Formats: sequence, C-alpha cells, structure tokens
Amino acid sequence: MGKDHVNMDKQFYQQIFESQKGVPAVPPNHVIAAWADALICLLFPERADCFPISIDEVHHKLELREKELKAIMELTDTCEQVSKKAGSFFRRLPELYRLLNTDIEAILSGDPAAKTRFEVIRAYPGFFAIAYYRIAHGLLSLQIPHLPRILTEHAHGITGIDIHPGATIGAYFCIDHGSGTVIGESTLIGAHVKIYQGVTLGALSVDKSLMDRKRHPTVEDGVVIYSNATILGGDTVIGSNSIVGGNVWLTRSIPPNSKVYHRPSIDLVEQEILE
Repeated sequence: MGKDHVNMDKQFYQQIFESQKGVPAVPPNHVIAAWADALICLLFPERADCFPISIDEVHHKLELREKELKAIMELTDTCEQVSKKAGSFFRRLPELYRLLNTDIEAILSGDPAAKTRFEVIRAYPGFFAIAYYRIAHGLLSLQIPHLPRILTEHAHGITGIDIHPGATIGAYFCIDHGSGTVIGESTLIGAHVKIYQGVTLGALSVDKSLMDRKRHPTVEDGVVIYSNATILGGDTVIGSNSIVGGNVWLTRSIPPNSKVYHRPSIDLVEQEILE
C-alpha cells in the first residue's frame, strides 16, 4: 500500500470521525418500534401471543411500557422533561385507545371483505399504520423529538402507507388496502373519512421556506377518496360528505356533498383473428 493511499485513508477516517460528532444520540429504530409494538399488543391482545391474567397485571405492564418509554427518551438527545412527558402520554392513553377502536369499527364497517374485529387488528395494514400514527402523533404533541417520525417510517416500511406524525386525523378513520398512500405533515382530516390505496394528500410546493406553513389539504367529515387520487395544497378543502373518484387530480377546494370524477378516454382495438 503506497504512502499516498495511506494518507488518503487517514483523511477519510478523519472525515468520518468528524461527521459523527454532531449526530444526536437516539436508540436503534428496532428498539423504538419494539416498544410501540408491545404497547399495541397490550391494548389489542389480538396481536399478542400471551394475555394478562388480571387487572393488576394490566396495570403492571402499562407501568413497564411507561418505564421503557422513559428509558428510550433518556437515551435520546434533546429530550427534556422525560418523566413529565412520558407520564402525560400514558395519561392520554385512554383517548388514544378510544380513537383506535373507532378506526377498527370504521374499517370493519367500511370493507365488505373484513369479517371480524380480530381480522382487522391482526391482518389489516391500514389498522397497523393508523395505530403507529396515533402513537407517534401523541408523542409529537408532547414535543418529543425523533421518536414520532421513526415510528411512522417503521409502519411505512411494513405497510407502504406513509402518514406523517404531524397530520391531524379525526375518529373513525378507514384506510382500505393503503399501499402507496401518502398523508403529509399539515394535513387535516375530519371524522368518518375513508381513503383507498395510492391516495396522496400532499403539498403544491416543496420549497423549504414554506416548512412552517400549512402545505397540505383539509379533508372534512364523511369524505371518501378513491384510489390514486391526488389532492394538493394547504388552501385546498374537500367539503364534508364529498366523494373524490379514482385518479382525480385536485388543487382547488370543492364544496360539501360534491362528487368529482376523472373521465379517461379509453380506446379498445380488438385484435384481428387471422385464419
């Protein structure tokens, strides 16, 4: 190995070493995801392989999940008021549980293929992604750094459903199929909303100067958005009880009770049969 090559290696090693100095300490993603999964399994034993045998054991396991969250936060740079914020999250857990049960009900009633509550909880990617989102949103509302985005990206990697933890989503939320669905950071979604796979609720511009503005649409109560529809813009409002058809592209608001459809032009050329 030549002298120049050795010097180059040392410069590269120094560059790597220097780059590590400013990186915040955060526990591994799989540790954070394992905590969330254990919490979901406790709330919904349909996902678990063992069940509490008493109320006292439920209490004990919830206390354990709170201690685990504190430990994760203590190992995360810029986390402040760890005990106070972890305690606040678990005091809000009954409301989170209530919301998730409304989501289960919405998926069960909104998908003819869903036969049982067990099936929705155990097998449906929409419920998995929503559950992780609601936990992440709860953490973000307490200004807990890093963990919320790690959790929603974990769910994104498993389900293909990308929900930013900053989005605000009401009760009875149903995602049917869901692969390729994107819900941006400042999206506002009301109650009893149902969306299908490939839906994008995004921004008209990704200019960094707009990061503190509302960039994503508002979807009011009772809206249904079919597959591959794209709705963009912070000023765009989808009025309550509207239906947005598949493949629609919207960058402006529509009033309540609207129906918006995409009309493709399809030409069918039948192949001539040669004898």
